[in-house]
Amino acid sequence: MVYGTLGWAMEIFWTGLGSLLKGDLSLRGFSSLWMFFIYGGAVLLEPFHEVIREKPLFWRAFVWGALILTVEYMSGGLIRFLTGTYPWLYDGPWAVDGLIRLDYFPLWALVGLLFERIHDFLKANRV
Repeated sequence: MVYGTLGWAMEIFWTGLGSLLKGDLSLRGFSSLWMFFIYGGAVLLEPFHEVIREKPLFWRAFVWGALILTVEYMSGGLIRFLTGTYPWLYDGPWAVDGLIRLDYFPLWALVGLLFERIHDFLKANRV
């Protein structure tokens, strides 16, 4: 629940910021119900965090960026296969099959590091 809700909030903020950059002062942000489950699946990465915990920050950031892009690609492809539609559709020179954007790698690396902090907080507080 925690990761799903935080992921939704981040995505709505990100898309709202994107609308502002396009000149839309309504700051309209959006997401998909699918995203709650995808972000919520971050709970399955907690054991992986325990394995890489002591690695250098740059190495962990790289791993998170690559891992999150992989999960985004696979989950988007699975949803497209099951429903016949895209939960998101990326375009542009950095897009891969409409499912991921390689230029988002640094953002996903930072999200991975943020989720490490959230995992540590949840673990310390037994949430």
